[in-house]
Amino acid sequence: MPRLRTRIAGTAVALAALPLAVAPPAAASADPDYTITATPSDSGAAIADSMYGVFFEDINYAADGGLYAELVRNRSFEFLPADRSGYNGLTGWTVNAGTATTASDDARLNDRNRTYLRTTGAASLTNAGYNSGLAVQKGQIYDFSVWARADAGAQLTVSLGGAALTKAITTDSWAKYTGTLRATDTTDAGRLSVDVDNSARLDMVSVIPRDTYKGHGLRKDLAEKVAALKPGFVRFPGGCLVNTGSMYGYDAANNYPRARSYQWKDTVGPVETRATNTNFWGYNQSYGLGYYDYFQFSEDIGAKPLPVLPALVTGCGQNRATNDPALLQKYIQDTLDLIEFANGPTTSTWGKLRAQMGHPKPFGLSSVAIGNEENLPDQYFANYLQFRDAIKAKYPNVTVISNSGPDDTGATFDNLWAKNRAAGSDMIDEHYYNSPSWFLQNNARYDAYDRSGPKVFLGEYASLDAKFANSLAEAAYMTGLERNADVVKMASYAPLLANIDNTQWRPDLIWFDNDESWGTTSYQMQKLFMNNVGDRVVPSTTTGAVVQPKPITGRVGLSTWATAAKYDDVKVTTPDGATLLSDDFGDGNADGWTSLSNRGTWSVQDGAYVQSDTAATNTMVAAATDITATDYDITMKATKTAGAEGFLIPFGIKNSDTWYWWNLGGWNNTQGAVEKASGSADAKEQILTRPDSVVTGQTYDLKIQVRGTKVTLIKDGVEWGGFDDNKVSEPFAQVITHDDRTGELIVKVVNAQDKPALTKVDLGGLKVARTARMTVLAGDPGEQNTRSAEPIQPVTSTINGIGSTFTRTFPANSVTFLRIKERS
Repeated sequence: MPRLRTRIAGTAVALAALPLAVAPPAAASADPDYTITATPSDSGAAIADSMYGVFFEDINYAADGGLYAELVRNRSFEFLPADRSGYNGLTGWTVNAGTATTASDDARLNDRNRTYLRTTGAASLTNAGYNSGLAVQKGQIYDFSVWARADAGAQLTVSLGGAALTKAITTDSWAKYTGTLRATDTTDAGRLSVDVDNSARLDMVSVIPRDTYKGHGLRKDLAEKVAALKPGFVRFPGGCLVNTGSMYGYDAANNYPRARSYQWKDTVGPVETRATNTNFWGYNQSYGLGYYDYFQFSEDIGAKPLPVLPALVTGCGQNRATNDPALLQKYIQDTLDLIEFANGPTTSTWGKLRAQMGHPKPFGLSSVAIGNEENLPDQYFANYLQFRDAIKAKYPNVTVISNSGPDDTGATFDNLWAKNRAAGSDMIDEHYYNSPSWFLQNNARYDAYDRSGPKVFLGEYASLDAKFANSLAEAAYMTGLERNADVVKMASYAPLLANIDNTQWRPDLIWFDNDESWGTTSYQMQKLFMNNVGDRVVPSTTTGAVVQPKPITGRVGLSTWATAAKYDDVKVTTPDGATLLSDDFGDGNADGWTSLSNRGTWSVQDGAYVQSDTAATNTMVAAATDITATDYDITMKATKTAGAEGFLIPFGIKNSDTWYWWNLGGWNNTQGAVEKASGSADAKEQILTRPDSVVTGQTYDLKIQVRGTKVTLIKDGVEWGGFDDNKVSEPFAQVITHDDRTGELIVKVVNAQDKPALTKVDLGGLKVARTARMTVLAGDPGEQNTRSAEPIQPVTSTINGIGSTFTRTFPANSVTFLRIKERS
């Protein structure tokens, strides 16, 4: 039976129903499914202009081949195998005639732009750009530039989109040559042709559309889609690429390390002097899009800049601390220099560079984040404190943001929160990517946070898939963020951009190829919230049904991740000793066990079930017996024989995409966890985490004790951990805010379930207009917006029947915003 619930939390509280297209007002005599009651006489939390923002990271080719408008791929011939297997200096280029090779010698353009193209005699090359080619439009102007030199002079001819340009290379010293091309054809499969009639050296071969966003070098359609969100801040440049790889500089003393942390000084000044780097996500990044450009873009879209800086501790699974006090002081000074670059007078060293790059006026930087998802809390926090103290000593009004590690719970999360509370940190950056069910179960996450402690910056979050159901779950959760706006000061969905042909992470907010872009269902949802924030919360409560948790039942499985292991004596028994499943593999076969992942190499060897492929990930197999009992014990013996990690013990298996597993020795044999997949094996949420490792060759006795929704995990007779998955799911959520400028209440209702929600809305005696402007996002929960079709779009209309109290049916699988004008 569904349980009725009433929620009152902090300043303003309530869940909401998801509105559908244009639902008629309901008959007043019907008993409502839900009741929303506002108490406008109470004081609600103020909502900052920076409540919602965007997070830009160069992942999924978001920068080169994305927001950065440069059309030429590998324009400076800097690609190397260190960036990605198969890369070389001519990646992206084809030599059609003559001899053309790349060189890295003393004839280079400069020490930081180390590779160039050298032709021997006449040569002809083409560049294929990104995706299907260079996209050009008839009649548009494209700015061409190249750095070149020739021992005996040479003639350079370039062509693109039916237009051609010729330049005479007249000197044996490096010089920049520029020109324009006006396309006479429209194509998304263009090729840039580059021809020389004599031996020459070329570098920085560039083609950029004249028509960029506000003339600042960014791809117009992508920038416009970001701007349409009306973000309050831009978090940049990452993410995992900020604090991974070497912490040392790109110079001779350090042998020009190719995979480095994101060091902002590498990315400013003339583009031909900027260092290149191996991107953490598996490709080359040119730094054509650099810190100045991020600041300028933030200003152009009316958002606050929020840079993230490395703290000499790597995150994102690398988990290394660089113990170099002198280098730490350099990084701290670099951070102070960044604030000067953003805000300093033009007479200062770094303020002068900002002015030389085209922006004499300060950018108004007010916040910086130190670090990203570090999983070494002690080392990270010791460094963070040094950064914070130095920043506060020189710039006391700058907000310094710490973080809580890579997860929404667990030992690192708890440790860092405790440290930050004790140290009086300004704000803490939380990150999590979870299933839709997690978001529907955790609307109240911030209700109990300490109002006097550090504020929360939710810097990265998303429901792990791209369906409308994910967007609905995110919307339900966002009502809780707004309700707790006195604690949650900023939030940004992540990631922002994805090139459809070069994707390392899903889901993403905006997708694109080389000439088209489209917003996902979550883009439309974020846009709806971000364009209708309001200035303060109107306290409210919700009563209605919630979905009760169910006991953990289902099949039992075995799995591994990049590891070979053997399992034996698998048993499932009831508390009174009755056997539900038993297999010691002594009969030499694994009858009844089936693969759910179609990965790995399983066989029975010497009376044990062995997975021998050390490269395969998630090799899940499951026993045939469906465990329907609510109380039972799973026991087995497990031995790691080779590989990078430990054991995965699935239980409560419903299908290949819905299960729990106990992860021992995960994350390169450093951490254990219980993870839950609800509808997608790629959308695992972490229920608990703790440090853990597995010794190769050692046999472990493992036990999973299930009692309804409560689970106890026992390793070699010692309790390892436990959890109770007993949270209710709240598919109906709501929040009410007030727009002070327009004098409107904004009633936001989420109904993330497959049935309409008849709802009574009581505005607490406020006098309001009889009509309201209603905007609805609704559709099939399995729907997606794609390049070929974008079915999930907002529908706005004017409705009648509004009053201080009114009843409305919010359709199934919908989000509804009602803007209701107050009357005096």
